[in-house]
Amino acid sequence: MKTVCLGGGPAGLYFAISLKLRQPDWPVTVIERNRADDTFGWGVVLSDETLDNLALNDAESAALIRDHFAYWDDIKVIKGTTEITSTGHGFCGLGRKTMLLLLQDRARTLGVELHFETEVDDIDELRQDYDLVVAADGVNSRTRARYADAFKPEIDRRACKFVWLGTRAKFDDAFTFIFKNTPHGWVWAHAYQFDADTATFIVECTEATWTAHGFDTMDQDKMIAACEAIFADHLDGQPLLSNAKHRRGSAWINFDRVLCETWHHENVVLLGDASATAHFSIGSGTKLALESAIALASLVSEESTLETAFRKYQEERRLDVLRLQSAARNSTEWFEDVDRYLGLDAVQFNYALLTRSQRISHENLRLRDPAWLQSAEEWFQGQAGNTGVHRAPMFAPFQLRDMHLANRIVVSPMAQYKAVDGCPTDWHFAHYAERAKGGAGLVYTEMTCVSADGRITPGCPGLYADEHEAAWARLARFVHAETNAKLCMQIGHAGRKGSTQLGWDTMDAPLPDGNWPLLSASAVFWSDANAVPKAMDRDDMDRVRDEFVAATQMADRAGFDMVELHAAHGYLISSFISPVSNHRSDTYGGSLENRMRYPLEVFATMRAVWPAHKPMAVRISATDWVGADGIDGPEAVEIARLFHQAGVDIVDVSAGQTSTDAKPVYGRMFQTPYSDRIRNALGISTMAVGNIYEPDHVNSILMAGRADLVCLARPHLADPYWTLHAAVAQGDTDTPWPMPYLPGRDQMRRLAERTDPAGTRA
Repeated sequence: MKTVCLGGGPAGLYFAISLKLRQPDWPVTVIERNRADDTFGWGVVLSDETLDNLALNDAESAALIRDHFAYWDDIKVIKGTTEITSTGHGFCGLGRKTMLLLLQDRARTLGVELHFETEVDDIDELRQDYDLVVAADGVNSRTRARYADAFKPEIDRRACKFVWLGTRAKFDDAFTFIFKNTPHGWVWAHAYQFDADTATFIVECTEATWTAHGFDTMDQDKMIAACEAIFADHLDGQPLLSNAKHRRGSAWINFDRVLCETWHHENVVLLGDASATAHFSIGSGTKLALESAIALASLVSEESTLETAFRKYQEERRLDVLRLQSAARNSTEWFEDVDRYLGLDAVQFNYALLTRSQRISHENLRLRDPAWLQSAEEWFQGQAGNTGVHRAPMFAPFQLRDMHLANRIVVSPMAQYKAVDGCPTDWHFAHYAERAKGGAGLVYTEMTCVSADGRITPGCPGLYADEHEAAWARLARFVHAETNAKLCMQIGHAGRKGSTQLGWDTMDAPLPDGNWPLLSASAVFWSDANAVPKAMDRDDMDRVRDEFVAATQMADRAGFDMVELHAAHGYLISSFISPVSNHRSDTYGGSLENRMRYPLEVFATMRAVWPAHKPMAVRISATDWVGADGIDGPEAVEIARLFHQAGVDIVDVSAGQTSTDAKPVYGRMFQTPYSDRIRNALGISTMAVGNIYEPDHVNSILMAGRADLVCLARPHLADPYWTLHAAVAQGDTDTPWPMPYLPGRDQMRRLAERTDPAGTRA
């Protein structure tokens, strides 16, 4: 098969090598528009895992690459005058130019034709001359642009400005991040050694800082001089170097996140940055390119048709690419919003930076540098008032007003659908009592409704009758007498999502018969299968507000420690907040200020009757997952600010469930970034929710300052004693167990010690 690779970067060269190894008789050509030794980056970072993959594919080129690597084990974070170093990270790097020359030599040895300084003016004509065209022509791929209708690229230009420089200053002891506070804002550098004499030095800042410095008006010489002045304390008198002198202006660029819906078209296939990019802050772009090159070469050699090979290539590589891009997006956004974190203590700032992509977790850091992590955990406990205590962050106490929590674990609200006429039953008593015995600091009820017509389903509990109050009071008495847990009553009204079937029947579908009337901010149905709700008038608003007040008073009399207004997930209060459900033209619709008017009114009246020494929470949907038509990040921050200003003590930050048009982006801890944004933008307490299921997740979220409490739902359905079991798994001996269960605790500890005799859990 006659093959041509467009682009002589690592992706194109390594594909050519890999294909020649498998099909030595196939003619393979590489066409590169630049000179053989042109390169616009400095160093390339690879992991030991990637090196092992290269060795399995081509031991000869892998050995040559490995011989030229610079290795380092530490990450150093310098913020102002504070410097923190952690170890065990295991990076290796080499010069991009060196790598290209090594791959060029290997390709020639195998018989690949290399053509440099060669432009391809007509890709359509080229396709006729070759059986296979591999477009490895970079982030600005002309091939991708030519067939954009087929590839359907999504290109997301990120916010920060950066410039890729080099230096002879030594950074051979650690991968170094340097944050400098200048009169025009923070500027930071990513620096790492890649050979005996040279280091990469990437300078980055927000666009506002970039403009304030005047970088947009400088030529390269002035720009480099300005960067040298900013980082003079760290350059040992060495200059910064540019290898982009051919570019006009100062060579600053924005990173483009690229992902194509389809990676192939007829006999053309995309490879490397042409198909997908990963932000430089996680150093995995070259890894993606090389590993994709191996997969593509193998499949093209093995499959009977190009169509089959291309389809399998995309299926095989797309998941890995998406995972890496997800991590890269997390990392990118952390740097874009770094202003949120610069006020954190140096220990927490360092931890947040190390775990920003969510690829490095709490326990992974313990494996890398147990001494540093222990010191960080002790710092966290000290901030919670436990000076000198060595326990994981999840076991730190927390206080809201006069409510003291033994730890940071929350049993999240989970609908049980077992109430009868709104009254909780023995099922609810057993369910919540077990989870309170399970060690969590705070246990939530499911959404408890303020009226019969405010229920989601006939199986949902309420707080609108004396028998409801009595049943909840029975639970509160038991929990307070027999456990250390605190209780929170989540109070809500289903709105347009009410009068539906039980959760294990057809979710969100109306009842087969006996439906009750619905209310909402506007006469907008949940789906075309659901009834159209009545748009609330002022009388409706007064009546429902008073129902929330009455339910709040009942919760207090029943002995609950905290109440939460449910203002999320498309229910009644949420229907006012979100523009997807609020189409009103009066003073309760339109602007966010208007849309928040009724929710804040309801909250204020609840707060007025709730005892001052007890805390209150609000749950919000921080995004509607519908893009510009719904709630977005900045609006979520403003919603939280308004509630906090009204007296909310902690914001329970959820997302979505407000529209059937939503397109959520799922994954581990997928809603935590919204909690992070609100907490650190406003300096208020938050709870994180959403696909959090391991102690590792909890500790990472807390230690990085992304939330103050962590809510787990499904794990507590599977294991009421999740917190007690997590304590044993982490070697924590200070978490109290119910006295009758101590023999079980002791056996679990002995079994854990047998599997971890060295005590590495603690």
